[in-house]
Amino acid sequence: MRAVLIHGGRDVRVEEVPDPTLLEPTDAIVQVLVSCICGSDLWPYRREGQREARRIGHEFLGVVAEVGAEVTTVRPGDVVIAPFMWSDGTCAHCRAGLQTSCLHGGGWGEDRVDGGQGEAVRVPQADGTLVVAPVAADDERLAALLTLSDVMGTGHHAARAAGVEAGSHVAVVGDGAVGLCGVLAARRLGAERIMLLGRHPDRIAVGRTFGATDVISERGEGAVAQAMEMTDGLGFAHVLECVGMQSSWETAIGIARPGGTVGYVGVPAGLTDGLPLGQMFRHNVAVRGGVAPVRAYLPELLADVLDGTIDPGPVFDVELGLDQAPEGYAAMDERRSIKVLLRP
Repeated sequence: MRAVLIHGGRDVRVEEVPDPTLLEPTDAIVQVLVSCICGSDLWPYRREGQREARRIGHEFLGVVAEVGAEVTTVRPGDVVIAPFMWSDGTCAHCRAGLQTSCLHGGGWGEDRVDGGQGEAVRVPQADGTLVVAPVAADDERLAALLTLSDVMGTGHHAARAAGVEAGSHVAVVGDGAVGLCGVLAARRLGAERIMLLGRHPDRIAVGRTFGATDVISERGEGAVAQAMEMTDGLGFAHVLECVGMQSSWETAIGIARPGGTVGYVGVPAGLTDGLPLGQMFRHNVAVRGGVAPVRAYLPELLADVLDGTIDPGPVFDVELGLDQAPEGYAAMDERRSIKVLLRP
C-alpha cells in the first residue's frame, strides 16, 4: 500500500510500504477514507537535516476491514474516527478522561504503528481508541467528522481549559485550524463575544463564519493595545492560546484580564524564554491546558456534527490525493492553505 514518510527537512515522500496486519488480538485494521496534514506535522517537516525515514500523520477516518479476536466495540464495515493518539480506555488516566496520558497507549507512526497518512492503518487498542460514526463511507460530512480526530477536539479543549461558558468574552490567539476551531468551540459553549487574532483574510472569513465577533490583525504590543481598548482596559477573562510561540504566549498573557485564564493547546515548540511568571503572579492569571484528550470529547462533538449544530469542515480549504501529499505540506508550510485533506 502507499503511505507518506518523512525523510528530512521539507522532504516527504509517498512510498510503497507493507500492508498492515493484526499483531495483537486487540488490534483492528482500518482502510483510510480521509486523512489530513496537521500544523504539528510541520514541526518535523521544518527541521533541517536528513534522518531515518518514518511514517507520519495522526488524523484519519476510515472503514474497519478486520478486527482481532478480543475487539468487541467495532466490527468490519463500521466507519470509525481515530483520535490523534491511541489508548486502551481502561487505565486510570483513561478513566479520568486523559486518554492522551494512557499508560498503555501511544502515537501514530511510532513503534511499529502505522502513520495516519496512508491507505490503511493498524490500530492498537481498537476498543479504547476508535469511535464509530453512524454514517456511510461516502457521507458528505466526512471532512467535518475528520476534524474530531484532532483540531476540533483540541480547540474545544482550549475553550474548556479557559473556562468558557455562556456569556463569556473570549480571545483566541492564532488563526490556524486549531484557533478557528477554538472560535467554533467558544461559540458552541455560549460565548457572547469572541475576538480572533489573525492576519489572513481567508482565515478571518472562516473565523467569522464560526462565530468571531471581533478581529485584531495587529501583533505584539499593538495587539495588546487594541485588545485593551476594546475591553475598556480590562482585558479578556478567557484567552485561548493556539500557537505555541513565544510571541503568541506574550500576547495571550498580555490581553488576559486580572483573574483570567489562558487555555493553551499550541505545541510549545517555539516557547524559548518561558512564561512571564511575574506578570501572571501580579495579575492572578491562571494557565490550564495541554495535549487535548480528544477521545474524551468525541462523543459529544460527534453528536453535534451529526445533528448540524456545528460544522468544522470549512477548516479544510485544500483537498488532494494521497500522492500529492508533498504539495500539501508545502502549501501549509507556505501558509497557502489552512489545512489540507488527503484522500487515498
